[in-house]
Amino acid sequence: MSTLTIGKLAKSCNVKVDTIRYYETKGLIAPSERTESDCRLYTQESVKRLRFIRKAQSLGFSLDEIKELLEIGQTPEKDCGDIQEKANKKIIEIETRITDLVAIKNSLRELAKACPGKGKPLNKCNVLKYFYGGN
Repeated sequence: MSTLTIGKLAKSCNVKVDTIRYYETKGLIAPSERTESDCRLYTQESVKRLRFIRKAQSLGFSLDEIKELLEIGQTPEKDCGDIQEKANKKIIEIETRITDLVAIKNSLRELAKACPGKGKPLNKCNVLKYFYGGN
């Protein structure tokens, strides 16, 4: 089985070496072995794991959640329903965030409409007044 140095692993997955080291501290990835000079060596399984981590992150999963997903995926008594449960929970969280973001956008839109606009002195700016505790 061929091994990769941390630099080659980082390059193959388009991440920084520091990112891999950080994932190691979080228990998400580990070198398969170390050389006599203490260089980390990784297998192709590490490439798969790192790609899994990055894809899960792109869908909004936190590193703690990703760790749980990885653990489920390596537990024989678990099944697809366990993963589906995590995905459904993430969907609900995302829907809640979307609702919150829409409310924030609408509030900001109202503030921007109330601002007198270009050419007016800053002491007339309703956005600044709001931020400073007025309105």
